[in-house]
Amino acid sequence: MSLSSIFSGPTTTGVKVVGYVDLNRYTGNWHEIARFPNSFEKGLKCVSANYTLRDDGRITVLNKGHKVENPSVVKQSQGVAWIPDKTYPAKLKVRFFWPFSGDYWIIALDPSYRFVLVGDPSLKYLWVLSRTKTMEEVDYRHLLDKAKENGFDISKLMLVEQNCP
Repeated sequence: MSLSSIFSGPTTTGVKVVGYVDLNRYTGNWHEIARFPNSFEKGLKCVSANYTLRDDGRITVLNKGHKVENPSVVKQSQGVAWIPDKTYPAKLKVRFFWPFSGDYWIIALDPSYRFVLVGDPSLKYLWVLSRTKTMEEVDYRHLLDKAKENGFDISKLMLVEQNCP
């Protein structure tokens, strides 16, 4: 899902983001339904991200995932996200350790804030997140269509097991 340590490479100009994000509604817990494989989430299932709005307007990010080979072992990382340009509230930056930060772009967002598609302009990272551990097939397909429209190779998406207690 997640707002994990994202290190973006060269960017493309084709990725479009939503026009508005209400950070108060966006905060809370999200479950990772699918993602592009990446090194920082390798071997994890039941991945979730919790976003908490801070007094300074930034967002505390807490990512958690259970090891596939031993689900009792939980890996977590904490970071911070912010909107560098208020003109584009769906183009966030996230940092898990200084001085590295990456792009966290909200490409599609359900009007009820039930599910979201997050990626980056380099097309290297993509996540499908939901407030629940599962999502309706029609909603998932809608997000896949949005990803394709933005140039992402959705054949790279892997489903994330969400079978932990």
